[in-house]
Amino acid sequence: MSEELVGAALIIGGGIGGVQAALDLADSGFKVYLVDSSPSIGGTMAQLDKTFPTNDCSMCIMAPKLVSAGRHRNIEIISNAEITKVEGKAGQFKVTVTKHYPYINPQKCTGCGICAEHCPIEGPNWFDENLAPRKAIYVPFPQAVPLVYTIEKGMCIGCGECQKVCSAQAIEFKPYDEESRVIEVGAIILSMGFDKFKAFKKREYGYGIFPNVITNSEFERMLSASGPTGGHIIRPSDGDIPKRIAFIQCVGSRDAQLGHGYCSSICCMAALKEAIIAQEHEPDIQCHIFFMDVRAFGKEFEEYRIRAEEEYGIKISRNTRVAGIEEDHATGNLIIRYYRETKNQEDELVEETFDLIVLSVGMVPSDDAQRLCKKLGVKLNEFGYCWTSDFSPLETNVPGIFVCGTFSSPKDIPDTVAQGSGVAAKVGSLLSGSRGTLVSATEFPEEIDVTGQEPRIGVFVCHCGINIGGIIDVPTVTAYAKALPHVVYAEDNLYTCSSDTQERIKEKIKEHRLNRVVVASCTPRTH
Repeated sequence: MSEELVGAALIIGGGIGGVQAALDLADSGFKVYLVDSSPSIGGTMAQLDKTFPTNDCSMCIMAPKLVSAGRHRNIEIISNAEITKVEGKAGQFKVTVTKHYPYINPQKCTGCGICAEHCPIEGPNWFDENLAPRKAIYVPFPQAVPLVYTIEKGMCIGCGECQKVCSAQAIEFKPYDEESRVIEVGAIILSMGFDKFKAFKKREYGYGIFPNVITNSEFERMLSASGPTGGHIIRPSDGDIPKRIAFIQCVGSRDAQLGHGYCSSICCMAALKEAIIAQEHEPDIQCHIFFMDVRAFGKEFEEYRIRAEEEYGIKISRNTRVAGIEEDHATGNLIIRYYRETKNQEDELVEETFDLIVLSVGMVPSDDAQRLCKKLGVKLNEFGYCWTSDFSPLETNVPGIFVCGTFSSPKDIPDTVAQGSGVAAKVGSLLSGSRGTLVSATEFPEEIDVTGQEPRIGVFVCHCGINIGGIIDVPTVTAYAKALPHVVYAEDNLYTCSSDTQERIKEKIKEHRLNRVVVASCTPRTH
C-alpha cells in the first residue's frame, strides 16, 4: 500500500447515525462502505412508530435517507456482513469483510415478495419483537434497503417452494454461503448502536411470566401501522383493548444492582410519547407513568411533558420505584403497589390494577460491538460503551477510528444524527487530501422529450400507515383524482417512500406513458 491517504471510509452499523455519516461523506467526495450485520440498514429507528417531541412518523423521516443511501453512487451497502480482520493505520486501513449469503443472490432478487407468499414455514419475527410470526424467507420491513429477501437458515426446511416461484432465479441453495473480501479505507466509523436490556432479568416485574407485561419495544411495534397488530393496542393474553396502561421506568437503567448506573437518556420521553400515541389511537385508554424522576432536558421536551399531563390527562407519579408486579390469575390484570405523598406530606400505600404494563427497558452496549472493539484495540468505558474523552466525543483511542451514536453513550435520535454529521466532518478533515479520488461520476438517465404531448398524469396517494390514512379517506381521494381531467392512472400506497413502491411508480410511468406525476404524501422537509 502506498503512503497516500485512501479516499474511502468504512462505517460499521447502518442505523440512523451511520446512514447520516454515510450520506454526508459520500456527498462530500468520499467512497463509503456501509456494513451492517442485518439484512437491511435502518437500525432501531426503523422499528419506531413516531418520534418525540413532534410525534412525526419515524419512517417518514428515515425512509428517504435509506433510499438515498441505497441509490447513492458513492455508497456501497454490505448487509448480512461482519468485520473479521482489520490491519493498518489512520489513512490506510485494510479491512476484511465477510458477507453471508443465506441462499439468495442479491444481484438477482427483485424484492417482489412472491417467494414469501408461497413459503409454508412461519417462525419468530425479531423485527416485530416476536409479537407475530413471519415467513422463513422475508424482508424485515416494507421500506427495507436493500430490498432483498433473505432466508432464515434455522427456520427453512428446504422444501424449495420459494425457488419454484422465483422468476428471477435468485434463490440458490448452495453448500457455501459466505464470501470474504478486503477493502482499503482511510478511516473507520463505529456506529453499532445498542442492545435492549433483557427485561426477564428483573424477575420482580414478571416479564415472560405474566403475558400482559410487555416491553416498550414491543409496545412500539403495536403502535405502528405496519406492525403485527396494524396499529391496534391489544392485551396479549386475550386480545382485548386495555383500558388502563401503566409504564414502569428505568428498567435496567440507573440500577446499581445490575451495574447499570447510567441513565438511558430516551426512556422518559419515549414513555410520554407512547402514552400520548396510545390515547390518540384509543381515546378511552388511561395511562399512568411511574417515574423515578422526569428527565426532559432536550429542546421542547419539558413542553411535551406539560402537554402530556394537561392536554392528554396522562397521570405521572414521580419519585416512584415500583418494587414488583402481581397478577390476578382470574382476569390477567396486573396489580401495582406504591407509595404516594398525601396533602399532609405523608406517604400512603396505594394499590392500583392495570390491564397492561409496559416496561421501559434501557439501553445496554452491544455484545457484538464489544467483541469487535477487542479486535480493533478500541478502549471501552466502565459500562461497556466506547470510551471517548470529554473534549473529543467522536474519537476513540485508536487514531483513524471514530465513533458516533449510541455506541459511545445512550442518546436520542437528534443527537445521534448530529454526531453522524459531526463524525463525517472529522473523517473528511482527516482524508481531505484524497477527496474525490475514489468516487464515481454522476450519471443521469436519458431525458424523454414530452414537448407538445397531451398531459398524462399519474397520481400516487400515500396512507403513511395511519399518519395520513387515519385523518384522510385515502381511497376516496384516490377515486376523486382518477376522475380529474388528464389523469390516466391513480392508486394509493401504504408507504410511498418504500423502495418497492418507488419501483412500482417507475413501472407505472412506463406502462401508462405518464408525462406528469403527482405524489400526495408527507415530506421529510417538514421534520
